[in-house]
Amino acid sequence: MSRFLRLAAVLLILSFPAVAAEDVDVALVLVTDVSRSIDDSEFALEKQGYAAAFTNPAVARAIRGGLLGRIAVAYLEFAGDVQTRVVVDWTVIRDAATAADFAARLTAAPRSFQGRTAIGNGIDLAVRTLADSGPAATRRVIDVCGDGTNNAGRDVAAARDDALRAGIVINGLAIINDHPVSWTFAHVQPPGGLPNYYRENVAGGPGSFVLEIHDFSTFGEAMTRKLVTEIAAR
Repeated sequence: MSRFLRLAAVLLILSFPAVAAEDVDVALVLVTDVSRSIDDSEFALEKQGYAAAFTNPAVARAIRGGLLGRIAVAYLEFAGDVQTRVVVDWTVIRDAATAADFAARLTAAPRSFQGRTAIGNGIDLAVRTLADSGPAATRRVIDVCGDGTNNAGRDVAAARDDALRAGIVINGLAIINDHPVSWTFAHVQPPGGLPNYYRENVAGGPGSFVLEIHDFSTFGEAMTRKLVTEIAAR
């Protein structure tokens, strides 16, 4: 092989993210609502909760308990229909150091948007993220976190159904606003309750589930339980 071809081969290998070379037990996309019904203090509590969850020893034990002992995680934010973005791209987590690094980058990232609530568009971006650059994984999971119904963009149930047909499981974390202002009441407290809305329109797939919280200060605890369940599921 000529020197030029050897150099080209090396550059081609380096152009692919390191995560693509590793199989993982779970490829998980965190899909987080940053619409205007979530204020900046609540957004900060969400970020702190994610960091607390990923550095929790229970999550580390769940990761080590997998067949391969590692997972891959990406984090994206959504608001309105054209307001979706991958904030932290695929990261392999296998130990405390890699978990802490992911948590630090997630926490440091500024808020992407404030707008309406296009859950369906958030799911669509998560599906593309899994398809376009996701690592090889035994299970692929989308984790949707939000405080209201879909009120912009693509129909959420249609986006959910497309993801399920691709073999992806979707779980939900419904954040309950117990004291909404009048103009957001129907959005954050739909008939039957937000957890039921998530069960009927957002979550789906084998073993899927929806958790609920009534206080952003408990976000980290709920996310820890959620991650342990998602990572340890067989």
